[in-house]
Amino acid sequence: MLQVPLPLDRDGILFRLRFTTLAVGTVFCPLFGFLFCVIWSLLFHFQETTATHCRVPNYLPSISAAIGAIHENAFIVFITSALGHMLLTCILWRMTKKHTVSPEERKSYKWKQLLFFFTFITFAFAVCVYFHHNWYCGPGVYTIFAFLEYLVVLSNMAFHMTAFWDFGNKELVVSSLLEDKHF
Repeated sequence: MLQVPLPLDRDGILFRLRFTTLAVGTVFCPLFGFLFCVIWSLLFHFQETTATHCRVPNYLPSISAAIGAIHENAFIVFITSALGHMLLTCILWRMTKKHTVSPEERKSYKWKQLLFFFTFITFAFAVCVYFHHNWYCGPGVYTIFAFLEYLVVLSNMAFHMTAFWDFGNKELVVSSLLEDKHF
């Protein structure tokens, strides 16, 4: 049987992708989706997505209103999981990277800590604002909640983007062994 050789380079590499490119692309997808949904809601469904049971003026849609598929309980599960992941990542990083740490890894760890605390505090504040809105129905209060909700989601994306420093010198490589194959 006649075999047609694949266009391989010397090392048999079929595909190579720097991890930094993968990290940026991976975080860009949900960031684009998030921004698109919020902007679309503001431009084309402003009244529906900013209205609440209080019937007071609000200027930003909550994430659930913008995306239209997230229930309050689902967001609580998401943020609880995200905060748990962030905390465990920081703890495990500290336990395993005590002595041999590159400047990029140190920067990554500092950002991970900062983003965990920022997310935790922002979420706690968002919960307080959410209950204040539901109990007192102040104008614009739900807008503050929505903005804090955005910050929580964006800081979660930023936390995952720290992988840029963790794996900055790594590549995803798909290759084929250069050896004779007998069928």
